[in-house]
Amino acid sequence: MRAWQITRFGIEELQLAERPEPALQAGEVRVRVRAVSFNYRDLLVVTGRYNPRMALPRIPCSDGAGEVLEVGAGVTQWKPGDRVAGIFMQNWLEGDLTPAKSRGALGGDIDGMLAEEVVLRESGLVRIPGHLSFAEASTLPCAAVTAWNALKAGDVKPGSTVLIQGTGGVSIFALQFARMRGARVLGISSSDEKLERAQRLGLAAGLNYRNHPDWERWAADETGGAGRDTGVDLVVEVGGPGTLERSLKAIRTGGTVAQIGVLAQSAEPFPIPLVLHKMARLQGIYVGSRADFVEMNRAIELAQLRPVCEEFDWQETHAVLRRMERGGHFGKMVVRVQ
Repeated sequence: MRAWQITRFGIEELQLAERPEPALQAGEVRVRVRAVSFNYRDLLVVTGRYNPRMALPRIPCSDGAGEVLEVGAGVTQWKPGDRVAGIFMQNWLEGDLTPAKSRGALGGDIDGMLAEEVVLRESGLVRIPGHLSFAEASTLPCAAVTAWNALKAGDVKPGSTVLIQGTGGVSIFALQFARMRGARVLGISSSDEKLERAQRLGLAAGLNYRNHPDWERWAADETGGAGRDTGVDLVVEVGGPGTLERSLKAIRTGGTVAQIGVLAQSAEPFPIPLVLHKMARLQGIYVGSRADFVEMNRAIELAQLRPVCEEFDWQETHAVLRRMERGGHFGKMVVRVQ
């Protein structure tokens, strides 16, 4: 079978190679991969910034969807032809995360999905919503589950206000899920065109942070009202140290910052006084469990929600990673496996 593999770090070093078909053991499932989506983590893995000591070669990418080809002895959940996606952490099936459950992440600890075929344990798969294509379903394992759990952490209800940063995969899923919950969503981006696209998905108001860097004040203005504490209920924080202080200023007293990414750095000290004065809840989000994925898929199917993604050919993998590096995407980027 063919697979993209990292033999040396760097986008241009990623190689399309012939590899032996993975063996199928008892309790395992062979999946024909039809589509793979990319996360910022995948870019970090390929370029060596995620784990410079990673054992190579490694097949990257955690997120893929396809159809079951064959099942090993003892498998009862799946049969050939079932449409499935892999879960991000193969050992985190339910409950709270533990060190043991955090091991076995696809495309990092173990080989990932950027291959024509993969073999995973029976429990490492979920059924994909019936109305989605393989390309759409491939976007779900990391970005969608992360956004789903960010909104759960913020206890988002009808009438809540959520602030998203940028228009990448997690942020756009957060927008879609927040609208499903009846929440109002504000967004910031460096692109007016992307903000306009987000507004067509239900974004209530957007701000270009390059032109207006004090976006936390704008968030307060957008949420002011008679008798109401200004500030949003939840910030889906993908920036990291470089944006955390503004996110804490943007939330209401008692609000939540769901910390997801580390895209922006800062030399400033951690803003402990803001955490105290806002009585803020700062919740780290590290994707989620198989049970979270199954719960989310039920909601997606009920709402007939469709992920926002752009499709590319298998041979365009290098170009997809370069585009992610320069931040040129909106929503998710997917390659069709051929």
